Amino acid sequence: MKSGPLLLAALFSLCAAAGGAAQEKGTAALSGGGGTEAVRMFEPGAAAPGFTVKDIGGEIFDFEAEKAKSPYLIVFFSIFCEPCRREMAIVRKLQDKYRDAGLRVAAVALDGEPLKYAVAGFAKQEGYAFRVLIDELNARDSFTVAEVYGISAIPSTIVVERGGRIAFGGTGLVKEEELEKTVRSVLKP
Repeated sequence: MKSGPLLLAALFSLCAAAGGAAQEKGTAALSGGGGTEAVRMFEPGAAAPGFTVKDIGGEIFDFEAEKAKSPYLIVFFSIFCEPCRREMAIVRKLQDKYRDAGLRVAAVALDGEPLKYAVAGFAKQEGYAFRVLIDELNARDSFTVAEVYGISAIPSTIVVERGGRIAFGGTGLVKEEELEKTVRSVLKP
């Protein structure tokens, strides 16, 4: 399994794949790899796969059960990725604005279990009031949840309608207005 410098190198390459600090991008097709069936995360109407993973507090988060109850904004990020930090600020703003309307957020950290406490400290420092999850490496040295969603760059953001259909997916820095428009559309009764 990847650890230490190899894990960090993999994270930096994911962040660089999103175009580094300067890129802004809306939607484009990504496909999964690693020999598993992966969702094309940008395909509106596709079923969002369920997953089970622990959050930074060690509690289990079961997205299969959660997606039936509420619309979700899922963001894949790393604490070492500067574009991710900017995307997370937008996510936090949207969560604060639309929490009472029913929006839920799940932030999936691709930093791995060894950095769980660093991720928890970052989340506390930034004042995140949403679930921060720790993706885990599988036997193929791939992040389990990221692999299921076909994530090949971070930040990657997905909006899931109540019931579990993907409404939007984007990689790199997503424009705040575009993301907010999608969030409002999935919150309508």
